[in-house]
Amino acid sequence: MLFGKEHVERYRATGGREGHDWQGTTTLLLTTKGRRTGEPRTTPLIYQRAGDDYLVVASKGGADEPPLWYLNLQADPEVGVQVMDDEFTARARTATPEEKPAYWAKMTAAWPDYDEYQQKTDREIPVVVLERK
Repeated sequence: MLFGKEHVERYRATGGREGHDWQGTTTLLLTTKGRRTGEPRTTPLIYQRAGDDYLVVASKGGADEPPLWYLNLQADPEVGVQVMDDEFTARARTATPEEKPAYWAKMTAAWPDYDEYQQKTDREIPVVVLERK
């Protein structure tokens, strides 16, 4: 998803009242640590719940390379998450092959374009599970 810096700032300033609901779906803010710089990097992402966990998709619009935030969390899976005004630390992991079909269905129900993104690339687009610590 491409969101501007303004989306992140507005989301934070309003506790998600502005920015959480986006184009018929919902977004959270994911903060990873830059794998090269160590600096925090925040990305708004579409999400869905799976029990107590949050799901996001590392699609990058169907590009052949994964999004930078996904590479960052592979290097350091401890991430920051903000959903509305709830800010917490989570551990990020890629959904297992057994989990992925149900999670993918949940995510494509929220954002049908994910199926189109998958058709654009040979890369298997991962679903990421964010487990609150």
